Amino acid sequence: MKFPLFLARRFVAGEHLQDALRVAREFKAKAIFVTLDHLGEDVTNRQKARRATAVYLHILDVLHRERSQADISIKLSQIGLALDKKLALQHAMQIVQRGKRYGVMVEIDMESSRYTDDTLDIFFRLMKKHKNTMVALQAYLHRSMDDAVQIVKRRGAIRLVKGGYKEPPTLAFKKKEDTNKNYRKIMKLFLKKGRFLAIATHDEKIVREAQSFIKKNKISTKKYMFQMLYGIRRDLQEELAREGYHVRVYVPYGTEWFPYYWRRIRERKENFFFVLRHLFRR
Repeated sequence: MKFPLFLARRFVAGEHLQDALRVAREFKAKAIFVTLDHLGEDVTNRQKARRATAVYLHILDVLHRERSQADISIKLSQIGLALDKKLALQHAMQIVQRGKRYGVMVEIDMESSRYTDDTLDIFFRLMKKHKNTMVALQAYLHRSMDDAVQIVKRRGAIRLVKGGYKEPPTLAFKKKEDTNKNYRKIMKLFLKKGRFLAIATHDEKIVREAQSFIKKNKISTKKYMFQMLYGIRRDLQEELAREGYHVRVYVPYGTEWFPYYWRRIRERKENFFFVLRHLFRR
């Protein structure tokens, strides 16, 4: 138990909203913004799904009251998708509507492949009425380029990540270089033709390639931002912010930090080595 607790102190803001708000204020002083993630997923109880939804509505109220510039990220399985797609859509709509009222972007996490179709369908339904939402795409999935093309056509926004769930080779690239290649393709597609892209990676080579592509193609700063995880590559986060780039840090918090990180580390050995590499790195 001690090892995961030690990790949590580095990669999780704390167990309470006030912990996350404190971190948000610290980042704001460095011209870095945050996206808050209240930890929890795979809820199989309607009452818990409603409770999780109420938590996010409360978070939005607090962010508005404090005039914070934080966004939020939600997992649809936390608000009912593991139970009922219609329930998840209903809850997500409440959150996005509240976020729209306050001018807050609601990012929808992409979870394991069993949720991909439903997640995208809910996202498309939400963005028909509300533009303050974006969805994560996982570059290691074979399907993600096709999904990216559809999102571009519908004028949606994405957070592009590499992917951290254990998936079979029929669904996901197994070689790191293949995932990186697909990431670069989707990234460049969105930078040129997409509405908005969050370049969510700690891979410095990809970050530098993105900077070069942005400069060469004169991409507007309104079309992208860089996004990283709390506790990882703080040096790169601060460097990008100093250079005038829009940087957001994904800040998880909550009492469910242990199952969140333990599940990730258990699912894929790459996740364990990723955390280990960055444990003592600034």
